[in-house]
Amino acid sequence: MRFTFLLGVAVVSFIPLTARSQTVPPTTGPGARASMAQFVQPPEPRPLNEGELLPAPEPGRHHAAGLTLSDLEQMALQNNPTLSQAQAQVRAARGVWQQVGLYPNPVAGYAAEEMGDAGTAGKQGGFVGQEFVTGGKLRLNRQVACQEVIRLQQELAAQQFRVLTDIQTGFYDALVAQRTIELADRLVKIAEEGVQTAEALMKAKEGSRVDILQARVERNTARILYENARNRHQGVWRRLAAVVGMPDMAPAQLAGNIEDTGLPVRWEDALSRVLSESPELAAAAAEVQAAQWSTQRARVEWIPNVGVQATVQHDNASGDDVAGVQVALPLPLFNRNQGNIVAADSRLIAAQRNVERVRLNLQSRLAEVFQRYANAGQQVEKYRGTILPDAKETLDLVASGYQQGEFSYLNLLTAQRTYFQSNLAYLNSLLQLKSAQVQIEGLLLNESLNGSSGQRGKP
Repeated sequence: MRFTFLLGVAVVSFIPLTARSQTVPPTTGPGARASMAQFVQPPEPRPLNEGELLPAPEPGRHHAAGLTLSDLEQMALQNNPTLSQAQAQVRAARGVWQQVGLYPNPVAGYAAEEMGDAGTAGKQGGFVGQEFVTGGKLRLNRQVACQEVIRLQQELAAQQFRVLTDIQTGFYDALVAQRTIELADRLVKIAEEGVQTAEALMKAKEGSRVDILQARVERNTARILYENARNRHQGVWRRLAAVVGMPDMAPAQLAGNIEDTGLPVRWEDALSRVLSESPELAAAAAEVQAAQWSTQRARVEWIPNVGVQATVQHDNASGDDVAGVQVALPLPLFNRNQGNIVAADSRLIAAQRNVERVRLNLQSRLAEVFQRYANAGQQVEKYRGTILPDAKETLDLVASGYQQGEFSYLNLLTAQRTYFQSNLAYLNSLLQLKSAQVQIEGLLLNESLNGSSGQRGKP
């Protein structure tokens, strides 16, 4: 009677040199296109991947006038959780890249045969085995994973754009809220003076009870507007604090100039920059290259891997040492990976069409933002050039004339409301202009707290 036992254990000491020579995708800047041929050796993972992000702003100084935009940007880059989340996704993809290129571990074990033959222990010994991967599968695995790393690096860059865009938009929104409070406070003071003037004219028998009542209504309305402005400022600040990543940050005075609109932006320049530098488009291009490598990988899947096993045993019956070799080679008679090849080709076509979709989507989004930018720009010029100066002069003339009895209180109310509403509309136009300008400069990327592209769905 003969018995054969095989016992295998995994051994990790043997890694062929070909597995060590694989490369990692380069770190790329926003909008850079992925290259299928040029790769560099991987650096050790770090919290930030060198070179692929926007340069972080220099830490701003806390001026006596208040927090600057640079201060808030630096705080957000350090505290906004979506950035560290996106960085972790890049590191995870690098780990996958490393893993998919590793060679299979060899196996070693104990082998016993013909135990009991002639009353002996039979053949006793051990074996070692190794699977040899053919067709360049490991290299192609890493090329596919390489493009995923590049895609996530672009999404990390896109997320930083989103954070900075949201910070800048929130900063200017808060500046307008500050100015609105100041404007409402001035209106309250004007209304208080109106009440005092109406009462004085009433005593001098040059006014009426109606004027006093109208002045009180206007004063109380101005107070409501003032409280609304304070509440708006508080809401804007809370949203800004959330983007910074410091939700408990107390409101502070901001130092900045909302009226600095910079140089005009041309449509052709904006479109050219968005299409050449957008991380969304670069991420879509990386998906195409990943699909191209995947099609190559699918076409070599059917090539059989070779399994080799060597055995050395001592034959206790004859006293001889014997050796054996086994070579296993699957025969691809029925399964040549046909279905997966068709699927990979189809995914490549879908990825190529997605690049076209992203390009058109960027142009469509830019058209909407640029329209708001153009509208707000011409409104700001009109308010600066004629509307605000005329409203201010009208208010001064009517206020002076009312005190001298030349105008009724209704004329004064109308002038005050026109002046206040014109200033509010001017501030709103400035905010719309700055918001659109920031979005154009930020490559149309915003709403950072909705999650990085990995959570939103691929661009």
